Amino acid sequence: MNASSSAVLLAQDTPWRQFVRDFSQSRIALFGLALLVIVLLLAIFAPWLAPQNPYDLAKLDLMDSRLPPGSESMLGATFVLGTDGMGRDMFSAILYGLRVSLMVGVISGAIALALGAGLGVSAAFFGGRYEQILMRIVDIQLGFPAILVALILIAVLGPGIEKVIIALVTVQWAYYARTARSAALVERNKEYMEAARGLGLPTWRVLLKHLIPNTLPPLLVVGTVQVAHAIALEATLSFLGLGLPITEPSLGLLIANGYEYMLSGKYWISVYPGVALLLTIVAINLVGDQLRDVLNPRLAR
Repeated sequence: MNASSSAVLLAQDTPWRQFVRDFSQSRIALFGLALLVIVLLLAIFAPWLAPQNPYDLAKLDLMDSRLPPGSESMLGATFVLGTDGMGRDMFSAILYGLRVSLMVGVISGAIALALGAGLGVSAAFFGGRYEQILMRIVDIQLGFPAILVALILIAVLGPGIEKVIIALVTVQWAYYARTARSAALVERNKEYMEAARGLGLPTWRVLLKHLIPNTLPPLLVVGTVQVAHAIALEATLSFLGLGLPITEPSLGLLIANGYEYMLSGKYWISVYPGVALLLTIVAINLVGDQLRDVLNPRLAR
């Protein structure tokens, strides 16, 4: 292969290489991505990184209750971030809380994305009364604050991780449905769609193989924002005592557990989980902002 051929191959970047190059132009986005990767790794490997299982009652000692950061236990273990009112190591509790918060946010976001994208794309494709009724439902739901809808659902369904996921899916699907419909309306009358219909392809194939894949870029951007929103909303519900039970730790529940000790100077019980929650949401939003700019250059700042 001569030099001119090599130059031509290098000039012909694949879409993936183009995406990576555009994404890496923002140092803030790279910082957010690195921070997000660290958070994910800490959550995934929490059972191996945590000095103790903070929810194994046999390993807790009330004599270690509310120790400040850097203190040592009666057995000689060092609590880097201190302990809470039950004597749990805060560093371990935060790692386990990250697992639950991320799991709830990602699972609810994935289900809401699948549900909302399917309904929104089908509404744009079929149109008519079905589209009108669906979009009126979307408008009505988006007219209510998300936290209000979630509180009502939790009050009806009761606490529990699966109930929280159901509430978050109910709150989020409308955002995906509206975005998917808008993107599908743009794609519906393009040449490849007319060709697919002209060939007599089944409706399910036109939707799954052609229309839905071309509406994914804006949905991915919305997805990152909604995952961060779901994590914050779950933390709010848990802080109010209406989210996850104490046996299913999350960052919001850890913050709530230390709230009563704030005035007595034991700030670390609430502050450190709050910092972990803040960093997680900021990392996701930074990545989402850059995804928006890359996938839709017209919105780039």
